[in-house]
Amino acid sequence: MTRRGRLARALPALRLGIMVLGAIAAGAAGATTRPNRQDPVLVRVANDPTISFRLWFKVGAQDDPPGKEGLAALTAAMLTDAATQKNSYEQILDQLFPLASSFHASTSMEMTVIHGRTHRDNLADFYPLLVDAVVAPAFKPEDLERLRSRTLNMLENTLRFSSDEELGKAVLYHEIFAGTPYGHLAAGTIAGLKSITVDDIRNFHTTHFTRENVVIGLGGGFDSNTGAPATGGNVTPQNVLARLSGDLAKLPPGAPATVPPPEPRAIRGLRVTLVEKNAASTAISLGFPLGVLRSSREWYALAIANSWLGEHRSTSARLFQVIRDLRGLNYGDYSYLEHFPNGGQRFVPPQNVSRRRQIFEIWIRPVPHEARHFALRAAMRELQLLIDRGMSQEDFNLKRNFLKKYVLHYAPTTMERLGYALDDVFYGLEESHITRFRRMMDELTLEEVNAAIRKHWQAKNVQIAIVTQDAAAFADALVNDQPSPISYSSPKPDAVLEEDKLIRNFPLKVLRENVRIVPVAELFVK
Repeated sequence: MTRRGRLARALPALRLGIMVLGAIAAGAAGATTRPNRQDPVLVRVANDPTISFRLWFKVGAQDDPPGKEGLAALTAAMLTDAATQKNSYEQILDQLFPLASSFHASTSMEMTVIHGRTHRDNLADFYPLLVDAVVAPAFKPEDLERLRSRTLNMLENTLRFSSDEELGKAVLYHEIFAGTPYGHLAAGTIAGLKSITVDDIRNFHTTHFTRENVVIGLGGGFDSNTGAPATGGNVTPQNVLARLSGDLAKLPPGAPATVPPPEPRAIRGLRVTLVEKNAASTAISLGFPLGVLRSSREWYALAIANSWLGEHRSTSARLFQVIRDLRGLNYGDYSYLEHFPNGGQRFVPPQNVSRRRQIFEIWIRPVPHEARHFALRAAMRELQLLIDRGMSQEDFNLKRNFLKKYVLHYAPTTMERLGYALDDVFYGLEESHITRFRRMMDELTLEEVNAAIRKHWQAKNVQIAIVTQDAAAFADALVNDQPSPISYSSPKPDAVLEEDKLIRNFPLKVLRENVRIVPVAELFVK
């Protein structure tokens, strides 16, 4: 890619980063139209000088055919990062550069979203590029080879050797959903990617990127009039919705069959997957399937408990306090109710990674190898204590008051609000997630929260994924429940040292048949 092309990808976030903080709570910045599943999702913000697009195709990695894992994501990339029938990829980048605009694709298990944003004044030049990418892709072999190579490099090198944190989480999801349509990364597998042809891409686009399978998301400073599709002339903020509806009608007809929700195999006991790697430290992820989604009142009850236990990036959450703050073993320790990809680069939850099956997950950022057993025990003990004791009234009041304000930071921009609006449709919410979240903080009781903890969380049947070196020795220590004493380079309070005695012998009861060691080079192959 040329330097100009790279800048075209980077500048929009700098030049178009308008903020609409408080709009979600007050509704002052605009109105969101609640659609049926196929109606446009509209977030109109009258004073926003930009227009945001999110085109949601109801397709994802779960739709990848066996042996073609990665086809959905690669097809989406061939729309936004490749040539169209009118322009080469370099020509597209050259035309986007002076507009300070861009568009991209994101593919998760169940959603593929083409998203882009431009200034109202540049809409007439930006819009044809976006529509051509979706409706008239070129599917050139050279683009496929470039994108395939990029994805293979991510799997074979970046994910395996760059971030043990993300590697551990990827292994966790793979192990929990093995044998289901969720059982591979959205990016695919090495064997699957190598088998994909241009004809596979073209056919998948024809059958899954159809006019009956897309939901239009439009946000910002446009006119929400949905009159008859305009033809000819420039696209304007007044006719953009009508034009977009008409242009997307040029997509192939039909709707693919809905893939049933995955049914992961039962986890019995503590199931441990150790990834053998010459690593400088040990990364630990653990979790289990979670049978509650944000469409349920219980999800919001668990959100309060999760915030107390391991709110992402929170220095006051319990896991952070026990492992990081009091003992200095790593940089952070967090827990999640929903899929939270690229957590190391995020501060708040992402949009448009919705799924019908979630997991509860604890993420222990890398610790020194000599502290790995102790850190795992500490996390498992805190989870068990919360289940046994529940939250206190004081902690409950503190966390619900915190969350009622904190969720306003989840979607400060029009583009993010639009993303949440699409997720609301996915989960069947009549009321926006952010508004519902804040209302639930006033309605929920401590009894409801503790009942939800006891009903949906447990510490007996858990999948654990660990990236470490000398995995066989760690496996023996786990199976034999060996004590895991800890030492510090500086003095610790007596209360910490006394608690260490409880943690070092906390029983995990891992059975030998539940431990598996996998060399890092064997991951994501097929």
